[in-house]
Amino acid sequence: MRLILGDKAYSTWSLRPWLVLKRCGADFEEVIVPLNRPDTAEGIARHTGSGKVPVLEVEGETIWDSLAISLWAEERYPRVGLWPSDSHARWMARAAVCEMHSAFAALRTEGGMGPDHPMVGDWGAETRPSAAVAADLRRLIDLWSQARARFGASGPHMFGEWSIADAFFTPVAARIRHYGWSLEALGDDGTALAYIETLLSQPDFLEWEAGATS
Repeated sequence: MRLILGDKAYSTWSLRPWLVLKRCGADFEEVIVPLNRPDTAEGIARHTGSGKVPVLEVEGETIWDSLAISLWAEERYPRVGLWPSDSHARWMARAAVCEMHSAFAALRTEGGMGPDHPMVGDWGAETRPSAAVAADLRRLIDLWSQARARFGASGPHMFGEWSIADAFFTPVAARIRHYGWSLEALGDDGTALAYIETLLSQPDFLEWEAGATS
């Protein structure tokens, strides 16, 4: 089994299924395709026609897209518990993951990760978000706060125990850290910041971060 990834310093979509597979204890080989190079498209094309990473190669099949890989892992490793056990929490977690997968356009565009804006490192100098990014950040604060208030009693993650939702929001936490956006100024009572700190101190993310800087 091979997981085809982009550069660990800034490939946010690659991080998501990597965290999921690590949580499952899966034995997989990492294949890094350097991004933002003249031969990047050619390198990705060797593995998938989608033109994007990540990609999972397993049992003669190719699974592209971070969410598809995560759902494959849910089927392959059912005992790991990649979604919350409570049905209502599970419904909300899946909706949150789908929202993360398809929305937050301003955050992605104006808060992009790349060679000059890596995910790894310490809190950056505080910057003021645009109105569009501020709206995305307020939505995140509301989403995280609701999940923590309703379903977070069993642990520090979004729904208490770690789930696919946490894998999908970890790169967002890294973006917020990198750009130094103040969540308090946008209405956070400390809940969202505490959640960010939980995600960025999770052992698997720290392993990823160490690999990105080595």
